[in-house]
Amino acid sequence: MPRTVLVPDAVHPITIEPTGRRVVVRVGAHVVADTCAALTLREASYPPVHYLPLADVDASVLRPSDTSSYCPYKGEANYHTVETPDGVRLDDLIWGYEQPYPAVAAIAGHVAFYPDRVTITVTDPAS
Repeated sequence: MPRTVLVPDAVHPITIEPTGRRVVVRVGAHVVADTCAALTLREASYPPVHYLPLADVDASVLRPSDTSSYCPYKGEANYHTVETPDGVRLDDLIWGYEQPYPAVAAIAGHVAFYPDRVTITVTDPAS
C-alpha cells in the first residue's frame, strides 16, 4: 500500500539548522553520544528535536531493533535499543531516518533520542 507523503508548508512547517552547540546524551552516568555537529529540527508546534550524527553515538551500546514507524513528512524511521556497560537497557531509545524525504534530507545519517528517557545537555562547544 502506498504511503502518504506530505511536504512541509506554512500550516505544518519544518526547519532544520545546525545546533551550533555541544550536545551530550547520557544514560545514567554513561555518555552515549557527544557531538558539536547536531542539527535542531523544529516541526510545527512540537518541541525541537536534536538530531546527532550516528557517527558520534557510542556504537558499542547500540543494539538493533525491529521497531519502525512512519512520518508522512520525514519517511520511515528505524530504531535502536541502548544497552550500557552497567546493564541498563532502554528499548527503542533512538530513532533515525536512513532515507528521509527530500524536504528533510539533512537528517540522513543522524539520530534522535527520547528526551524523557535520557539526559541531554546542550552547552557551548568548548565545554
